[in-house]
Amino acid sequence: MTEQPLPNDEELMRALNANPQVKNRIASMLAVVQDAAGDLKEADAAEMRLIEEIRLMGQEAMQSWANRQVELTEQAVRRGGQVQREGKKNCAGTPPLATSA
Repeated sequence: MTEQPLPNDEELMRALNANPQVKNRIASMLAVVQDAAGDLKEADAAEMRLIEEIRLMGQEAMQSWANRQVELTEQAVRRGGQVQREGKKNCAGTPPLATSA
């Protein structure tokens, strides 16, 4: 994986606003780092909370990615005109198999 240049603050905020699940998860991670609730007295507790936040962020990011891929695929198929989404079938079905005597 090649390293990409970091986005500036405006680009980062635009990307986070376009992905609210990721934005909320990052806010949760920052709350852990800042110990906003005041309940993280030990490094183990903070580590466990951060691991959970990162795991959830990964799941949400993958779900967002998958949803985006579905949208892009649907758009490509619609542009190609290869799929008929509605309407009556033109086929009566598969004929029954012949039985052996």
